[in-house]
Amino acid sequence: MNQKTAIITGGNRGIGFSITEKFIDAGYAVIVGARTDNAVEARFNGDVIRYVAIDVRDEQGHRHLIDKAMAWTGRVDVYINNAGFSEWRPIELIDESFFNDLIGTNLKGVFWGCKAAIDAMNNNGVIINISSIAGKRGSANNTLYCASKFGVNGLTQALAKEVGPKGIRVNAVCPVLIPTEGLINALKSPYGPSKDNPEFFMTKFAEDNAALKRLPTGLEVASVCLFLSSEAASAITGQCINVDCGVFPQ
Repeated sequence: MNQKTAIITGGNRGIGFSITEKFIDAGYAVIVGARTDNAVEARFNGDVIRYVAIDVRDEQGHRHLIDKAMAWTGRVDVYINNAGFSEWRPIELIDESFFNDLIGTNLKGVFWGCKAAIDAMNNNGVIINISSIAGKRGSANNTLYCASKFGVNGLTQALAKEVGPKGIRVNAVCPVLIPTEGLINALKSPYGPSKDNPEFFMTKFAEDNAALKRLPTGLEVASVCLFLSSEAASAITGQCINVDCGVFPQ
């Protein structure tokens, strides 16, 4: 009881799993909320992680995560809204079903997570929303994904002003392309920028666009999240921080 506790949606795969690893290594108790468990509990030793089945599009799912945390450790220190997905699709092929699924996961899911977290947090609570540099600039065949991430950034900035007087900090992390299984599959879609050879596309993208001539890793994104959760970042809120190896300097 009373161990520092982080809730991470989508923390069982891709960037989310890297965040889970980083926070467990830092001594946090971690609750992962996702649709499927992906055997995430079995990857760690000891009673350091709990998986809870939820759909992030459902507000009550986030309330359920809070309840599980309070029953386990009695506190919620960090809430990381990571669950989301990308898919390139031209606007003429976006129907209501696809719109509702992507916006429901990427934006509504983040909104409900923030709302649930605020109710549970005391002073020094931290909310981190995993966004994207697609939330700062548009790209072809990516209108809906960009709209969802611009929404996440706007939500982050507005909410930081709203809950700052309560001692709660809200920030977003905006990665560039991270070579996860989900991104590879998205790049292979018929309307993605590289359906034939996504690995070559990312290598060429890094060479042509990144100041460091490489792309960041999931663990580098996770390290930024851990820093933002620490006392060392106590003056940082309302920021949407790029983790992009210098692709989009600001």
